[in-house]
Amino acid sequence: MAQPTLTRPAGGTTTWLAEELELQRERLMPCVHCGFCLPACPTYNRLGDENDSPRGRLHLMKAVVEGRLDPASDAFRTHIDRCLGCRACEPVCPSGVEYGTLLELARHTAAESAPPGVLTRALLVVMGSRPLRTVFFAVGRILRSTRLAALGAHFLPKVPAMRSARFGLAMLAATQPQGVSTSSMTAGAAPHGPGVRARVAILEGCVQKGLYERVNHATVRTLRANGFSIVEARGQDCCGALHAHGGDLDRARSLARRNIDAFEASGADLVAVNAAGCGAAMKEYGTLLASDGAYHARARAFATRVRDVTELLAEAGPRTGAPIARSVAYDHPCHLLHAQRVARPPLQVLAAIPQLEVRVVANAEECCGGAGIYGITHPDLGGQIGGDKVAAVRATRADAVTTPNPGCMMQIGAGLVLEGAREAVVHPVELLDESYRLAGFYRNGDGG
Repeated sequence: MAQPTLTRPAGGTTTWLAEELELQRERLMPCVHCGFCLPACPTYNRLGDENDSPRGRLHLMKAVVEGRLDPASDAFRTHIDRCLGCRACEPVCPSGVEYGTLLELARHTAAESAPPGVLTRALLVVMGSRPLRTVFFAVGRILRSTRLAALGAHFLPKVPAMRSARFGLAMLAATQPQGVSTSSMTAGAAPHGPGVRARVAILEGCVQKGLYERVNHATVRTLRANGFSIVEARGQDCCGALHAHGGDLDRARSLARRNIDAFEASGADLVAVNAAGCGAAMKEYGTLLASDGAYHARARAFATRVRDVTELLAEAGPRTGAPIARSVAYDHPCHLLHAQRVARPPLQVLAAIPQLEVRVVANAEECCGGAGIYGITHPDLGGQIGGDKVAAVRATRADAVTTPNPGCMMQIGAGLVLEGAREAVVHPVELLDESYRLAGFYRNGDGG
């Protein structure tokens, strides 16, 4: 839907936001309140409150648009805030309601009317600043490598006031490399490939670059081994997903513009993303910048070039590697399965590893409770949903867990850490990377 460019007036923030949300009336209207979304919604299933269902939240959004409800009211903010943003309601909606877009606008409206909590604001500030991110993740890596994170997660007092701190430390401890090789290798030429398939630039990401750099390296190596040429996109930044989910659409749009500039300048044919939440956000830059006359067309064109790394690998084959005789539990990330509608490619990547037994987790389509920073900001409800996911993972009795999103890796991993479990949590490309290393596809190098 074409949207005019809005100019924020001096003062009158709430009025400006109401006008912006008013532009989404066409997105609100398709909801016919059929209720198909109810059984797909993790919060409704656990709380049983209609206001904590997708159609209930859409009703609240419509009330704000029509001026019947104050966006600063608890009735609006509480139920909008409780939403995971998992978007499981979208695939089951017969009317095609764009719930994810509406949720971000609603949170933006709520945040401008009454600022979110201190923890949310602090995390969004850090994620939006390169210098702050650098320091934040450097401290995190020190806590991880010295095992202070794991010790804190286990020995901090088990009282409600410390629950978020304990879980945050457990998430950090869960990022420790386990069970797969992290040796510095670079991919050799693909001897049977059809030449260069495409020039690909890789989103470095915030959490990926800060805590999962090994996944970025594995992404480079596995793509090269399958015939892709890797180019650098200098000047790239955070994708803006956390900011959009947290109600800071202004910052999300600023970051999106910066990334469009950087990736266009790289000359890449495609953009590879190894974090499901980031990929979903970048594939929707056209919607995020719909009211930006200078960037809208560029954003839409850019979004068509974004691919999850497993999509690229599945398209290429991928090449079969050496055997890895182990079992892994696979869980679908919400923003890959529901938002991007990508289900088979991660499993095709894992299928390229001989002797690897893949056990899909029961109810793998349900959110793990991570949802960006939800697991920290909503320790009770997020913990309950996460606990159910960890139980389902452990029920597979697999040797390790794999899921292609850092937030899910940290959320599930934190639950396992707190239970004293030993299962490693890895990205699918890490497993494929290890299979390729064992097959001799790589040579010693600088990590790609």
